Amino acid sequence: MLNNLIAWLIRAIPFGTIILYGSMGETLTEKSGNLNLGVPGIMYLGGYAGYLCGYLYENHAANPNAFVCVLLALLAAFAASALGGLIFSFLTITLRANQNVTGLALTTFGMGVANFGGKFLLNESGYSSAPFSNAAFAYKILPGADSTGIFGKIFLSYGFLVYMAIIMAVILHFVLNRTRVGLNLRAVGENPATADAAGIHVTLYKYLATCIGAGISGLGGLYYILDYNNGIWNTSDQIEALGWLAVALVIFTTWRPLNGIWGAYLFGVLYWLYQYLPNLLGITISTYAIDLVQMIPYMVTIVVLIVVSLHKKRENQPPASLGIAYFREER
Repeated sequence: MLNNLIAWLIRAIPFGTIILYGSMGETLTEKSGNLNLGVPGIMYLGGYAGYLCGYLYENHAANPNAFVCVLLALLAAFAASALGGLIFSFLTITLRANQNVTGLALTTFGMGVANFGGKFLLNESGYSSAPFSNAAFAYKILPGADSTGIFGKIFLSYGFLVYMAIIMAVILHFVLNRTRVGLNLRAVGENPATADAAGIHVTLYKYLATCIGAGISGLGGLYYILDYNNGIWNTSDQIEALGWLAVALVIFTTWRPLNGIWGAYLFGVLYWLYQYLPNLLGITISTYAIDLVQMIPYMVTIVVLIVVSLHKKRENQPPASLGIAYFREER
């Protein structure tokens, strides 16, 4: 039973890390008042750009270095995803296009570009699944994990990107709640007209939050390729499903990055419930019930949304101007 519990957690942590990156990026974006439903597409763009950059480097460099390979992949993923955020920002902030429609269009665009590019790369490489061999560096476990027993298996058996995600969530919490930049950003998200009157550059804050947030979300797509999928490009559309789960996690955690840490891994545990709980309880789950079990994270999010709406505590509500275009002339 203990081995099953440990295996359950080890499977849930990488899954949760993917959506943790996505939710952190979307939380930062929504704190500025922008509602970007293009997270799935942005994660696709980040995953493909990072995969492509790493694959080309290791196949064309004379002596490819694993650290350099993964670093270039991370930079490419962030840059491509930030570019997706820039497209969204230009359309919704400068041109004041509808944010919901733009986000959904960005999801379709990102998926299309990534899947087309991924299939083209597979055809060019001659492989059925072009491997990114240096991706192993990304999920290399911490030194000493094997010699620390159960503690090491549960907490140290992951690549550095897992711990980087947790550190980034802590930093994001600090920036949003303990710095002037974070205070200004939250003011922009709550009441851009008042923030503008106070001398805060509303447009700049919205652009930066959306582009940086998109870049962070894109790292989740790359993490899926590097670690969760062992460096192999995947066109099964699972990144899209994880992107929507990341959006749901933002609501579940009531727009708090620290809540995102435990919330993401709780989602991971709930998602893999169907595979490990039957072994622990000695029961069998039919194939028809598996999809129902995997719906649990979404159902929990709906319950949280209902509870938050009923209590109406201001600190648990989304930014007041979320999804609303700001017209300075109406100030």
